[in-house]
Amino acid sequence: MTATRRALLGAAALTPLAALSSALPSPALAQGFPTRPLRIVVPFAPGGAVDITGRLLAERLQPILGQPVTVDNRGGAGGNLGADVVAKAEPDGHTILLGTVSILAANKFLYRRSMPFDPSRDLAPVTRVATGTVLLVVNADRPWRSFAELVAAAKARPGSISMGSSGTGTVSHLTLASVNRAAGMEINHIPYRGGGPAITDLLAGTIDMMFDVIPALMPHVRSGRFRPLAVGSAERIPYVPELREVPGMREVLPGSGIDMQSWYSVSAPARTPAPVLARLHEAITQVVRGDDFRDRMQPLGFAPIWDESPAAFGQYTREQERVWQALVEASGASLD
Repeated sequence: MTATRRALLGAAALTPLAALSSALPSPALAQGFPTRPLRIVVPFAPGGAVDITGRLLAERLQPILGQPVTVDNRGGAGGNLGADVVAKAEPDGHTILLGTVSILAANKFLYRRSMPFDPSRDLAPVTRVATGTVLLVVNADRPWRSFAELVAAAKARPGSISMGSSGTGTVSHLTLASVNRAAGMEINHIPYRGGGPAITDLLAGTIDMMFDVIPALMPHVRSGRFRPLAVGSAERIPYVPELREVPGMREVLPGSGIDMQSWYSVSAPARTPAPVLARLHEAITQVVRGDDFRDRMQPLGFAPIWDESPAAFGQYTREQERVWQALVEASGASLD
C-alpha cells in the first residue's frame, strides 16, 4: 500500500460521519423515501377549496408512497403562516406545502415588510396540481342580467354598486381592480375577513356583487340565489355545466388582456434533495393525472394541471411573480 493511499484511508477513518454523508451522491440520501408519515400543510382553515384539494391529494398519495399522509391546517396572514412552517421544516420531503398563486407569486408584494420568508429562496418547487379562475356573480334580486348591463349601471352611478371580496390583495380584489380599469367604471370595493362573510352579505343583499373562486359560489348559483355574469379567465369554463354559457373576459372586455388564473401547487422546504423532489413529483403527478382526481376537482370549478418537472414549475412561478407584481402595484393594495 502506498503512503498516499494509507494517508487517504487514515483521513477517511477520522472524518466525521456527517462529512462523509454530505459527500455521498444525492440518490443515496433519498434512498427509501419516504421513511415515515408525510404532512401536507394547508395554509388555510378547514373546509375551503384548498383544504378539499389537500385532502384529496392526501388520500390518494398514501397508497402510492406507502406511508400515511395527513393534512395540517395552519391558517393566517393570507397563507403566510402555514407556508412559513414548511419553509422552516426539515428539508427531507416529509413536510410539504399545498400553496396558492397568492402565497407564491403575490404575497411578497403585498407584505413587503412583514413577509416571514421568501418563496423563491425558502421553498423548493414540485408541481402545480389544479388551476381555476374566479366567477363574477350578483345577487339574483339585482336587475343586471349581463356584464354589459352591470357596466352601464356602474358608469351611470359611479361608486353606487358594491363588491365584497375575501380581503385586500386577494385574487377577488385584484380581479375587480383590473376589471374596473379595463371597463372604465367605479365599483366600490368592500374587503372582508375571508370569502365566507362576504358571501353571507351577498346572500342578504347587503352588497351587490362578488368575484370569488368558483367552488365557494357554485352552491348559490345552483340554488338560483346568485346570477353569474362572467368568469375572470380569458376563455369560458367548459367543464362546469352551469357555466358553459357564461362569457370570459376576452368576450366582455376584448383587448383588456385579463386572464385571472388561480392555481394550487406543492412545494417542499428549500434544500430538499433533488431525488426526493423527483419522487414527490412522480407520485403527485400520478394522482393529478388520474380520472378520479379530475372527476372530483372539475365540479368544484378546478381543472387538474401539472408541470413536467420541478424545474419547469420553478420557471413558471418566476414568470407569475412578474404578472402578480404588476396586478398588486396597479391596485395599490398593501397589507403591511
